Amino acid sequence: MKGYIALGISIISEVFGTTMLKLSEGFTNIFPSIGVIVGYGLSFYFLSLCLKTVPLSLAYALWSGIGTALTTLIGVLLWRDPFNIITLVGLILIIAGVALLNASKSLENAKKPAS
Repeated sequence: MKGYIALGISIISEVFGTTMLKLSEGFTNIFPSIGVIVGYGLSFYFLSLCLKTVPLSLAYALWSGIGTALTTLIGVLLWRDPFNIITLVGLILIIAGVALLNASKSLENAKKPAS
């Protein structure tokens, strides 16, 4: 459970860092630029903690998939990035891919004989 909490913090930090990257305007604004460094630094630190207990493939799929979905949502809400049916289908496919990766791990664990 601690691994998934660390993963959640990592995802939130990554989305924060990416949002600050947009606000930094090519690293010309100092405070958002510092936010990029802090956000990504925390993100990778907590991702490394997460990997102590969560399989790499699942952790990275969740990190990138949820991060992409949240970043898309922020882009649409804050910067009026375009959102259309293709964007929606792309997000659904990302979520479906993460769910399939998670399901494959569950199936693999179910096949293992009890010790």
